[in-house]
Amino acid sequence: MGRNKWTFGIGTIGRDMVYSLVSMYLMFYMTDIIKVPTGVFAAITIFVVAARVFDALNDPFMGLVVDNTKTRFGKFKPWIAFGSLTTGILTILMFAGFNLSWTAYSIVFCVLYLLWGMAYTTNDIAYWSMLPALSVDQKEREKIGSIARIFANVGLFFVVASIIPLTTAFGDRFGGPARGYFVFTLIVVAVMWAGQLVTLLGVKDPRITGAQKSTPIKELLSVIIKNDQLSFTAISMTLFMIGYMTTTSFGLYFFKYAYGDENMYPIFAVILGVSQIAALAVFPLFSKRWNRKFLYTLAVALVFVGYVVFFFAPTNTMLFIGIAGTLLFIGQAFIQLLMLMFLADSVDYGHLKLGKRNDSISFSLQPFINKLSGAVGNGVVGLVIIISGIKDAETAADVSEGGLIMMKTAMLVFPLVCIVISFIIYRRKYIIDEKKHAEILHELQERGELSL
Repeated sequence: MGRNKWTFGIGTIGRDMVYSLVSMYLMFYMTDIIKVPTGVFAAITIFVVAARVFDALNDPFMGLVVDNTKTRFGKFKPWIAFGSLTTGILTILMFAGFNLSWTAYSIVFCVLYLLWGMAYTTNDIAYWSMLPALSVDQKEREKIGSIARIFANVGLFFVVASIIPLTTAFGDRFGGPARGYFVFTLIVVAVMWAGQLVTLLGVKDPRITGAQKSTPIKELLSVIIKNDQLSFTAISMTLFMIGYMTTTSFGLYFFKYAYGDENMYPIFAVILGVSQIAALAVFPLFSKRWNRKFLYTLAVALVFVGYVVFFFAPTNTMLFIGIAGTLLFIGQAFIQLLMLMFLADSVDYGHLKLGKRNDSISFSLQPFINKLSGAVGNGVVGLVIIISGIKDAETAADVSEGGLIMMKTAMLVFPLVCIVISFIIYRRKYIIDEKKHAEILHELQERGELSL
């Protein structure tokens, strides 16, 4: 099991580098690097939102496919490999900077983006749905999950902290900002492929259940709907991720047009990255002393204070912005890990309630949630950037006071409202605490449906 913790976790470092590059910087690449015209950018933004929603709706079907897969390599690894390969190729093509007319570019981009979402889904569902199959012990899952989230955040914050200096350096070396982004993309994809290879070769599936019956497509929705704990977790997680993705997607715009110095963004990102990774590292120690409900409440309180401080902090002072960001990302690190555990425990709950274990259908809700929240986040960012006048600005001096207020409200107030509602749903509807989960495992073992 010790080997699984590390080989599973290492696999996510490059995955999150790729996902962060596309979800957080693809729009900035189009608006500020290759200078897509406003009309074309508006059309692409609408397509991106629609594509993410469409792709998200397909996620449970991919979960069904994974759950019904039977090969000598298991049901997860074949899809992890296929999804990783195709995602990498499509990511490279999206940042290739084809020399096309804007009409042709928009068509090619839309096709590539749609395929990218489907490819990433294939990998994402197979990868994360392996987690509850590695162990049914809550504390062991927390250790595996925390290590995986640490590596994921290393990947995320490497991209956030290095994208400006490295793309600038590569651009100077290879012929301009667009080429700089392309070289950066090649490196990110190479790291993803290397990390995924470690997972494919290193993780040993302990097979905690016997052979499972296939799930027919007509039962797909019932697997989700009849598992009420899975449904409530999904709703709560969606609201949280909408807030999180909206805030992070505004990051570079904030430092360029509100703070007035985009070169401070990487420094800010390093501070947040260290804070979040440290929070994930100490989480297992906290979980030994306090239960999950207390830790979740504490995390939301930190996030709430962080948003309030950030909103009222002077935009030209790093001290208060840094304090606010640290509070935000420590709290968000706890929440992201806890929600991953809630999903894993919901698999056991669904197994008991429905008589069948559907790891991948259950975990297909995670990419569904990420895409739906990303779609909302991108839609909010795109709309605000256009309406506020930031899209046509060159420097902070070109943005009006009203435009900055609009950006801060969308970046900080709207996400906070989403996260508070998410917390209320969790407190009122989620019932799988430590005692309830132990009862679920005991009953499954008594029925002979689980090997502990």
